[in-house]
Amino acid sequence: MILQIIDICYLIAVVLFIVGIKMMSHPDSARKGNSIALSGMILAILASFLTPGLDNLALIIIAMVLGTIGGIYSAKTVQMTAMPQLVSFFNGMGGAAAALIGLVEYGDLPVDDIGKGAVLMSSLIIGSVSFSGSLIAMGKLQGVVKDIQINKILGFAVLAIAVALAAYILTSGAPQPILIYVLVVLSLIYGLMFVYPIGGADMPVVISLLNSLTGVTAATTGLLYDNKVMLMGGILVGSAGILLTLLMAKAMNRSVSNILFTSFGSSAGGAAAGVDGEQVAKEINAYDSSILMAYAKRVVIVPGYGLAVAQAQHAVHDLEKILEEKGVEVLYGIHPVAGRMPGHMNVLLAESDVPYDKLIEMDDMNEKLPNTDVVMVIGANDVVNPAANDDPSSPIYGMPILEVNKAANVIVIKRSMSSGYAGIQNALFFEPKTRMLFGDAKKVLNELVAEVKNM
Repeated sequence: MILQIIDICYLIAVVLFIVGIKMMSHPDSARKGNSIALSGMILAILASFLTPGLDNLALIIIAMVLGTIGGIYSAKTVQMTAMPQLVSFFNGMGGAAAALIGLVEYGDLPVDDIGKGAVLMSSLIIGSVSFSGSLIAMGKLQGVVKDIQINKILGFAVLAIAVALAAYILTSGAPQPILIYVLVVLSLIYGLMFVYPIGGADMPVVISLLNSLTGVTAATTGLLYDNKVMLMGGILVGSAGILLTLLMAKAMNRSVSNILFTSFGSSAGGAAAGVDGEQVAKEINAYDSSILMAYAKRVVIVPGYGLAVAQAQHAVHDLEKILEEKGVEVLYGIHPVAGRMPGHMNVLLAESDVPYDKLIEMDDMNEKLPNTDVVMVIGANDVVNPAANDDPSSPIYGMPILEVNKAANVIVIKRSMSSGYAGIQNALFFEPKTRMLFGDAKKVLNELVAEVKNM
């Protein structure tokens, strides 16, 4: 009877996961979807306490309390600029948990149970790769880990050795307590070798892929314990991560293999081909910018990572409101890979209560840009670089962009003329209709609000 109750609870939890994930696909219902998925997880955890013969209950509760405190504290105190790093860290912890479970369970694994052993080895390898790879991705996003070019063949060789070692452990017919730790070390090393060479601009895609791998480890752990909710939850996370990875790669007009096995996005990049280093960008001040916007019919704001760094999301919402009071239509152009994680700009603007219907995705916004009076680019770079359309020699050629250069006027708020995360200069800065408004985004936006108010 108890097992049936547990199974029913797990089934309900899985349904809540699915409903929650579905609701997260739209900004209006995302928060409610997150709460529904959370309730499913709480139900699954409570149901697991009904498992007959559950040992070490006190230690489990202590671990849960410590983890809950740490998780809530991290989520409450993290800056929006560091949210991608936090996501990567939590993802790595999921991989580490799966690997540690594999190590613990290996001691109780019958040497002749090849099927269960194969599942355990998968958890060990994939969990270890996800853990070390996620930590490197977090370090790259934080700016404390630099790109290191590693021979791809050498990386594949390490992975092949790890897989061969796992096969030997499975078929040896005897416990291999030392070799199992060697397998973990090799997997950790491959995780490092896998992520180190990938450029920082591609980290959102890498994090999405590693998240998918963590989902796979949760599913394999579910198989290991015959735990249906872990199995289904892992499958949901794994499949969603793969779909998101493919969608992000498509948004960059690149294949996943190209992202993973080339060095595009390296911080060592130079100026874009076709951009003359002698060209001079034209500047504009806050007063002239405010005149352009105050007397426009439509203003489009294109946010990027610089907006998050300056924590200027509330200031840009203030500018939006003051412009609307003067009869100006204000919209936001959202590129799918702007920022440092999927949906970064959506989350950032939602924090400042920007209405969701003002967030226009790239394809729809590109149809509106030719009829837009002013585009204000705040901290975005590569996602508005016209070289993606015009310069076949550019490394970002073919990447879908927000075609802001088709608007009547473009104002770019930046601290300097520095290149974007892809490491190339932005041809937009030198176009005749573009004006550069240099300074900290939050300070500049507050100045614009003051100027528009006085008109």
